[in-house]
Order: sequence, then C-alpha cells, then structure tokens
Amino acid sequence: MVYLDAASAAPLHPVARQALGAALDEGWADPARLYREGRRARMLLDAAREAAAEAVGCRADELAFTSSGTRAVHTGVAGALAGRRRTGRHLIVSAVEHSSVLHAAEFHEADGGTATRVAVDRTGRVAPDSYAEACRPDTALACLQSANHEVGTEQPVAEVAEACGAVGVPLLVDAAQSLGWGRVPGRWSLLTASAHKWGGPPGVGLLVVRKGTRFASREPADPRERGRSPGFENVPAVVAAVAALRATRAEAEAEAARLRELTALIRARVPETVPDVEVVGDPERRLPGVVTFSCLYVDGESLLRELDARGFSVSSGSSCTSDTLTPSHVLRAMGVLSEGNVRVSLPPGTSGADVERFLRVLPGVVAEVRDKLGASGVAEAASGRDTVVVDALGTLCPLPVIALAKAVDGVAVGGTVRVLADDEAARLDIPAWCEMRGQEYLGEEPATSGTAYLVRRVR
Repeated sequence: MVYLDAASAAPLHPVARQALGAALDEGWADPARLYREGRRARMLLDAAREAAAEAVGCRADELAFTSSGTRAVHTGVAGALAGRRRTGRHLIVSAVEHSSVLHAAEFHEADGGTATRVAVDRTGRVAPDSYAEACRPDTALACLQSANHEVGTEQPVAEVAEACGAVGVPLLVDAAQSLGWGRVPGRWSLLTASAHKWGGPPGVGLLVVRKGTRFASREPADPRERGRSPGFENVPAVVAAVAALRATRAEAEAEAARLRELTALIRARVPETVPDVEVVGDPERRLPGVVTFSCLYVDGESLLRELDARGFSVSSGSSCTSDTLTPSHVLRAMGVLSEGNVRVSLPPGTSGADVERFLRVLPGVVAEVRDKLGASGVAEAASGRDTVVVDALGTLCPLPVIALAKAVDGVAVGGTVRVLADDEAARLDIPAWCEMRGQEYLGEEPATSGTAYLVRRVR
C-alpha cells in the first residue's frame, strides 16, 4: 500500500515513537503532584511546552495543550468571543475553513450571535480587503486557516491579520495543515493546531492565546492548562507530539523542496493522461505535498475504492463519498467541479517511484469507472435539435452531468439543454462542467420536481 493522505493524518514520525515509549515510562504520573513521579512528569510537560512555544513563535505561558485540534478550535473561538462580548457578537470566517471552525460559527449563530462568511476566488484564496470590509464595530473575532486542508492553497494570513488589527479585531489562525512546515507569519492573536497532521500521535492539539488578547474560558473552573483545557494532561502523547514537530521542522526545508517537485509532476501529468480533469487550488501559493483534481463523469466513491484496491490510499472532497451526500463546502465555495474529486497529500518520505506508479495506474482506473457509469458515449455525433430536456431526477453525482454531456452532443450550436435534477451536487457541478467544456450556463429555475438547470451549446 502507498499512503497518500497525509493531510488527514501523517504517519507517526519515528522520533515520536521513540519519545512516546520513553515518556510512557517517565511521564505517566500526575504532573500536578509534588512527589518524585509527579515532578518528573511536570518536567517533561514543561520542557515540551517550551519546545512547542519555540516552534510556534510564542511564549510558553501563551500555549496550552488540548485533547485535539478540533477541541483547540472550539475552545479558542468560544473563549475569544466571550472575552470580547462587550464589543459585540459578530464573527468572521472564510467560506473554506475547516468544519471545526464552521461548526463553531453555526453554534455561535444558534446562540444568538452573527457570522459573516468571506468568499474566496477560484483558487480557494481570500482577498485581505474582504476581511477589512467584513469588520464591523461589533466584530469580536475573525478566523482564517493558514492553508486549506482540501486543496492546499495558502492564505494571506499576515495581510489579513494586519487588516483586522488595524480596527482592533483579533485573528484566530487554524494552522493545523501548515505548522509542521514552519511558523505562521503575521500579528495573529490566537492559533490552533493538531499533532496528527505533522506525524505526532492523535489526541493532542495546541491552543495559543497571545498576551493582551481578551479571553474568557467557557469551561467549568479547572487549574490545568491555564483553565483552557480541563483534565489530566496526556504527558506521554504531548511529549511525542512536540518531538515530532521538532523533527519535522528540522527536515522541512529539504523535504518541502522534494515534495514540491513531486506535486508539480502530478499537477502536470494528470491533465495530460486523464481527459476532462480540472486541477484545483492555487498553482504557486500552496502546501508542499498537496495536489487536488476533479474528474468529470466519475463517481468519487468508486474512484477511491478502485484506487484503494490497487494499493493507493487517497481522499476526496467529492459529494460522492460514503460519509456525505452534499458537495464539499470548500469546492462549492471555490466554484469548481466536485465530482470525481481526488486529494493526493504526500507524507514526508514519499518516493518518486510511488508517485510514478500512481500516475501510471490512475488513467486506467478513471476510464474503468467512467465505463461502468456509462460515460463512454459523451462524444457521440450531434443530431442538430434546438432543445433537449434531460430528466436526471432521482440520480446522484456524476450521472446528471453525464446525461448533460451526452445531451449537448445532440443539440445544434445555439440550442439549449434543460437538465432536471434533485441532487444537490448538480448545482455546483453543472456550472463547473460548462466552464470546463466551454459551454454557456444560463442559470437555474424552479421545476415541478427538483431544479431545472439551463445550458446553451456554444460550440
């Protein structure tokens, strides 16, 4: 098996494995106790905090360890909003934030607060000015990821922090995807991260609250971790997480250069060997090891299953995956194709030979899935009709788009296709298909059942 899903969880770093074993022997006791075993655990915890703070670029007393990155996000958002409640209850997030941030925003709105979701361009990047425009007198907090988890696009954190800081709004940065590669630039106020993203053990998160940032814990009183992460600290896991962070950072410069070459190869080769593919995300300002592309006329779940059968572990933001029937919120916000989506995220140490093998296998897998879905006839000769109605009601991605592609070949240039569909993914994928294929998307209109999507053939 070739594991290519490091953006979900990186394999445990060998240094972390060693540190975990040693810390299980030395750091199992309660670090709050004054006897020898407790003092030993406290020394390990304090040393880990100092090392983590150095890696982040903050003070040790600004950093707390949490039980996960999601926990760090939820605690950070809730605490910052509570600390600035006198200012107001307005929250700003980008439309492509990790679900943990968006869920926190939804929870805040359900509790009576307000939230603005800042749009992104087609590469998944926000404009710094959009955050400045979203700030209001009652804005309590803004949130922005350092790099996107699905497409790898890096965000202009320093510029956004400057824009928010100019009007006195703190910025929380979700640095889960980027912290293993380096410090987050800019004058941010809060930062969160998750150890399993850089080769640490799962179940360890970081929450940094800069001095001077108003923060009020929403948890019951607890003396541990400055009241920001209640409960007995998992000292062995924390030690292993920080050891992995330091080891990953030491290797980051050389490994980033190597992985960028491999991802550039994937970005170039996939469109050459697989027809009807859209490579998404910013081509330059991106994480070193992440490549994301979407394949027309492909069921994402089937594609991932077939790749897994051939020895490749990848992930997908497609609407056609087993855990969701709605399009990826990231791909939807970007306005790009969601069907047949594949995210390849290379863990450190991935070999060029593994990437070459993936590139050899992928075209055949995509062709096989398309053939099973009946997409092999999308290029049939046109019959010259002026209008065609396609009934795709009751079918799921990518079948409505396959039906549209076949129908367009059956109308004259200037003619229209009216697609009836009730799959939510069609709202994203039909406009994206039109842009990829050079056809004109006319919009949507209500229908007796589902929604009607109108497309004009222009070539």
